[in-house]
Amino acid sequence: MIPHREIAPAKLNLALHVRGKLPGGRHAIETIFAFCTEGDRLSAEPADDLSLEVIGPFAGELGAGEGNLVLRAARALRDAAGVKEGAAITLRKSLPVASGIGGGSADAAATLRLLTSLWQIDPAHASAVAPALGSDVPACLLSLPMRGEGAGDKLVSVDLSELSGAPALLVNPRVPVATAEVYAGWDGVDRGSLIDWQDGRNDLQPAAIALAPQIETVLAWLSVQASAEVVRMSGSGATCFALFDSEEARANAAVAVPREWWHLETSLR
Repeated sequence: MIPHREIAPAKLNLALHVRGKLPGGRHAIETIFAFCTEGDRLSAEPADDLSLEVIGPFAGELGAGEGNLVLRAARALRDAAGVKEGAAITLRKSLPVASGIGGGSADAAATLRLLTSLWQIDPAHASAVAPALGSDVPACLLSLPMRGEGAGDKLVSVDLSELSGAPALLVNPRVPVATAEVYAGWDGVDRGSLIDWQDGRNDLQPAAIALAPQIETVLAWLSVQASAEVVRMSGSGATCFALFDSEEARANAAVAVPREWWHLETSLR
């Protein structure tokens, strides 16, 4: 049998404004989600029980045990849909762990799409279980341009058609940063609503740089690359990105990325 396959596209926060705190301790944010054409990849085959194998460049940094979001998503979906069968899932981990580009959330969301197809169940079950898996999972489940409010899980579609196909370069200094620590380091100042992503900002950037000063170096390096039109940090870091005016300009920047950094040449969906 040919395995069912899904891509877990890398997520970018084109802008991320932190507005305050929500009941329960989470932060109120306003963000614009965009998704790349590249990311992690998953496949699944029918099986009696649920299992997970992790392969790829970053497999060693991610366990395949019960705490993995892929297995958590699979079990939540199976319970919600009343499914009796299992699945043998393989995750090819190509995105860095704890890097601000939705790796775990995107993997969980791709698992929901993958198993919805494999088990031939109503997609409404995936939508129902996604919020409990993480604030970014509902957006990653759709993998379409969205404005996120609340904790990032209140979604409204936005038109980013002018960015479709835009060449993007993602760069990470290979320093993981914990989302909870970055949010804890936010200075608590509400700098205003997100009106236009082009004039927006990432309010978590100072806190992330305090934890990982290499982020500032990456941003400075991206900012001086020829034809880099937008340069920002994504999510809670440490991955930063630049949007270019041409694939040639992106490629020229990519070959110059310092060897010790991870990078990905991609485009926006």
